Amino acid sequence: MRPASTVRRRPRLILTTVLAAAVLAGCTAGPSVRPAVIDNDGKTTPGSSTVAQQVPLPPLNEPRSPSLKWEDCDEATRQRLGQPSVPDTLKFSCARVPITVDAPDLPGRGLARMSVVKTGDGPIPLVVVNDVDGEPGSLYAARLAATLPPEYLKKFSLIGVDRRGTGASVPVQCIPAEIRADLLGGDPAVGDLEAVVDAARKAGQQCAIELDDSQVAMDSWRAAGDLEELREQLGLDRLHALGRGDGSKVLAEYAVRFPAQVGRVMLDGLPDPGADTAAVQDAVAAGAQATLDAFGADCIARGCPLGDARSAVNAVADRLRAAPATTTDGVEITPGIALYAVYSGLTQRSRWVELAEALKTAQTGDVTPLAAFAEPALKDTRARPTRLDGTLATKCNDSATRLSAEELTRLTTTLRGKYPQFGVFAAQLLAWCSPWPVRREPLPPAGAPGAPPILVAGTATDPVTPEQGTGRAADQMPSAVTITWQGAGHGALTLSPCVTDATRAFLIDGKIPVDGTLCPA
Repeated sequence: MRPASTVRRRPRLILTTVLAAAVLAGCTAGPSVRPAVIDNDGKTTPGSSTVAQQVPLPPLNEPRSPSLKWEDCDEATRQRLGQPSVPDTLKFSCARVPITVDAPDLPGRGLARMSVVKTGDGPIPLVVVNDVDGEPGSLYAARLAATLPPEYLKKFSLIGVDRRGTGASVPVQCIPAEIRADLLGGDPAVGDLEAVVDAARKAGQQCAIELDDSQVAMDSWRAAGDLEELREQLGLDRLHALGRGDGSKVLAEYAVRFPAQVGRVMLDGLPDPGADTAAVQDAVAAGAQATLDAFGADCIARGCPLGDARSAVNAVADRLRAAPATTTDGVEITPGIALYAVYSGLTQRSRWVELAEALKTAQTGDVTPLAAFAEPALKDTRARPTRLDGTLATKCNDSATRLSAEELTRLTTTLRGKYPQFGVFAAQLLAWCSPWPVRREPLPPAGAPGAPPILVAGTATDPVTPEQGTGRAADQMPSAVTITWQGAGHGALTLSPCVTDATRAFLIDGKIPVDGTLCPA
């Protein structure tokens, strides 16, 4: 475990009453106790009588006059989940929430429907929002319900949200199949992304034709507005919610837009809000590289036959570079796609054993098991829409930064030198947006003044939301209370018993952990 003295103290206003709770069992906090009031710049002001505004943690009130109409969708949800599924004891109901598209050129106009799935019998709805490039929220919530301690489902019913443009919520499906493969095809051994930029240009053109005005309406800010409509239809005076990774960004922006409606909210990893996108992607590449090493150490500890993880990934890439392989259903797997598959596997700690076996098999020439990790991005069917199209639209609309070809080349060269496996991959994500329409609206303001305490969990080694970026995001939230798991993987909830218990105490009992609490790996 990292020494408690290394806990970073964030320079922001601190709620004086909420940080007095005892540290949960199995967790530690730094030895020093911060003063009751800390100025925004982190410096105390002698003689100042300023007191931080105190916003209490809201109570858990049951819904009043909900208007959502739920229908049984147990069988359909299980089919969407595939294998492994969830216990038969969990049952699923579905509903559709009307939302306003609200594109910049059509403010307040346009109608769509957001799909939500409920599981659990608890009296309090707890909304769940996942990464835009991960499983749709409805499916993530179902798997979460199967792994959380029983106390959660006694108090809450989980409401999984397929955020706009994903899952069953009018999914974005605008990129031709061959272009998707090219978007993911950045070879880790190549110093430029000319082919990826060309694919991004073609993708942007096709999406402009297919989506028309709604092309620039797929963003986190508007997704936060969709949650307000959901809150009203659930009959809640405040929104209680769990966010993971990029889904936490939606909830953070909800807190900016609707601070008086924020209930008990836990954010499991937050994207770095920094304006320097090159630095942000540098941290993502570093996080992915460190997670690969953690995966390798975990594999060795389990006695798996993979050997050194970096060498295994390089061996697979070298083999595919010499002779690209094709899966049984005709998908050509290049080194870039293989690396994306590895990255996807690293984000799913529960599948690390499967990933190790897939890498071992790929070294012998059979890439089908490894390709399965990339399949949700590459394949696109009516029942299982691709995750790549909605990811590209949302992430590009959330950013106002576009890099020139020269800037991308310099960045790619730099990141490839620092992070041999994932440097090019991280730069590739910026290349996707280079030809996308530049956001005309100002980016949402940071922070959520007036919101009650919000629990923010970070993970020391996270390939999606690195700890440093989560900390920077929390710094901008006056009421954020942080807890950090010193383990590896994407997200800490359910992976860390300490974080899971701290979240239970926060959401159910209203107990707020000491800010800066550490949970052991």
